[in-house]
Amino acid sequence: MSIDSRPLCVSVGCPSGIGPEIVIRACARWTRPLVLVGDKKQLKSLARKYGVSLRDHTILQPGSDMPVAQRQPGAPSPLGGAAQLLWIDTAVDLVSSGQARALVTGPVSKEVIAASGAPGSALFRGHTEHLQQRLGAKEVVMAFWSKRLVTSLVTTHVPLSHVAKKITQPRVASATFWLAWLLHRLNPHRIKHHLVIAGLNPHAGEAGLLGQEEIHVLQPAMADALQRAKKEGLSLQLSGPLGAETAFRYAYRGDFDGVVAMYHDQATIPLKLVAFHQAVNVSLGLPIVRTSVDHGTGYDVAGTGQANPDGFLAALQLAHRLTCARS
Repeated sequence: MSIDSRPLCVSVGCPSGIGPEIVIRACARWTRPLVLVGDKKQLKSLARKYGVSLRDHTILQPGSDMPVAQRQPGAPSPLGGAAQLLWIDTAVDLVSSGQARALVTGPVSKEVIAASGAPGSALFRGHTEHLQQRLGAKEVVMAFWSKRLVTSLVTTHVPLSHVAKKITQPRVASATFWLAWLLHRLNPHRIKHHLVIAGLNPHAGEAGLLGQEEIHVLQPAMADALQRAKKEGLSLQLSGPLGAETAFRYAYRGDFDGVVAMYHDQATIPLKLVAFHQAVNVSLGLPIVRTSVDHGTGYDVAGTGQANPDGFLAALQLAHRLTCARS
């Protein structure tokens, strides 16, 4: 496996959250160069606090220094919201231009960004959607990877009342195909990957008694995904639709290689129960590799030294694996 010598690029997340801290603490255990996009004074101060050398890393600060009062731990500000978005966009541009090989993002606050008043911020609903728009990607799929449980999502940051209408045949097929792509990229020597499709309705609809989506949307989408996988040279086996609780339980015990979930919490609740600080959020379908932690800004523990950097380290490691596999 060849090694890409370009650095990974990190947007550190909300300056009032745990993002800058976990980034700096992960640097103590990361031996390859990074480009850190954030507030230079804050990052250097945290490095001194935790005794971390940044000699091999580059700090890039677009815009001016943030006043300390605007980046107080646990107290996000509109200026901090605008900075988060600027740091994301700067890091994305570095990766998409080829100056860095992958994007690894720290946790941000969707609410704080959207209310910041920065250009384009009002429409921000999360990294996944924002990166798709900025990079002009035809499709993007949110997925989570951990050693024992891997899942992709058909819908992401939408109100639960809107989910059923957004469960469409193309979206289900896309989430299925890209999950197979991820597993193949990480384990190309595996002859065939076996995925299970989680039902939208209780008990996967009970043959239509509790809902029709499994019959009229999910099953045809599975056929589409199999056809696309075959066309792309991926050997894929599908099961389901299966009740979501059963699908995740069977996948965790090893019966399936991954689960295609219908909506956000259907995927993240089981994942965070069994792999919190170990799972990695990965955006599939983009022209760049992007990974992230599986948790939020942690305003309640920001500045206390209690934040766990393991999830961010796992995100760095997965980005490295994916870019090595690409090269």
